[in-house]
Amino acid sequence: MLLSLEPRGQQSRAMLWCSPLLAAVLTLVCGSLLFIGLGLNPWVTLHTLLIAPVSDWYGLSELMVKTLPILLCALGLAVAYQARIWNIGAEGQLLLGALAGSAVAVNIIEMESRWALVMVLLAGTLAGAAWAGVTAWLRTHFNANEILTSIMLNYIALNLLLYFVHGPLKDPAGMNFPESATFGDASRLPLLMEDGRAHIGVYFALLALVAVWVLLQRSFVGFQIKVLGLDKRAAGFVGFREKRLVWLALLISGALAGLAGVSEVTGPIGQLVPQVSPGYGYAAITVAFLGRLNPIGILFSSLLIALLYLGGESAQMTLNLPLAITQLFQGMMLFFLLACDVLILYRPRLKLHWAKRQMTPVTGAA
Repeated sequence: MLLSLEPRGQQSRAMLWCSPLLAAVLTLVCGSLLFIGLGLNPWVTLHTLLIAPVSDWYGLSELMVKTLPILLCALGLAVAYQARIWNIGAEGQLLLGALAGSAVAVNIIEMESRWALVMVLLAGTLAGAAWAGVTAWLRTHFNANEILTSIMLNYIALNLLLYFVHGPLKDPAGMNFPESATFGDASRLPLLMEDGRAHIGVYFALLALVAVWVLLQRSFVGFQIKVLGLDKRAAGFVGFREKRLVWLALLISGALAGLAGVSEVTGPIGQLVPQVSPGYGYAAITVAFLGRLNPIGILFSSLLIALLYLGGESAQMTLNLPLAITQLFQGMMLFFLLACDVLILYRPRLKLHWAKRQMTPVTGAA
């Protein structure tokens, strides 16, 4: 008996969309086995992770708060990944957006104009785009690998944020805690409801979703981006400018990540702190692939990963599980997704081989 993989004549569209569902099921199965190994009831643990966090209106508002930065980062990554530009720097671009927006907000605390919030949001968005622009410049001028440069820029961004929050932006009246002064009301995103922390940044995410969908599905620029991703040489033959598209894709990606960062500090946090992001930029990579680089798919996968973040916090408090359980589930999800994606191009075949017994004559000694 032999299990083999045979190449398909063309991609399986059914498996293209069933693969994420199969990956989710396998993640739940392996997670259940893990909980059993830890001596926990898998049903109770999964209920704590996936259902209990959104069992009331406050939980749903927290889900929106968690979904916002993940969705914005993942939408930006989808644009870059469609062009085969592997931006791994959404985390750093998010942190720079939070830092730049906070720097403006701290210096206009007394400002009561409605333009205060616009200035803060614009600063964060432009900072994220500028940080991604460093990767674009290195790629287009020195042919530097964007995976390596964007990862290294993440660490630089993190240390820049830590320097400013422990130094120039540190609140003198903050009892020596590493945090900035609380932003003025004019620099904060208004809440959607009084009973939760959800804010109007949700509208930014929905607008970004529509804009990215139109860009990728209904615009000539989106067509150019896709052609570049499919075949760089073909894009050059028809006159598409590769460097221009690299810059465009990375700037859009960085701008959306920067908007995610500044939305965090002007929304639920209200000030700059070292723990702006628990890894939203990295989670967005999983979300982008889980959603098949499609804005609608990314919306649903963002909700799922945000739910895992909420569930991880809930499990930490009620079941005394480590918060790393969230990263574990994200890792398993991505692993099983990549494994299941093999079925898009290959068809499993089970072959039965019957061994024939050969009779050899036995000759006696003379």
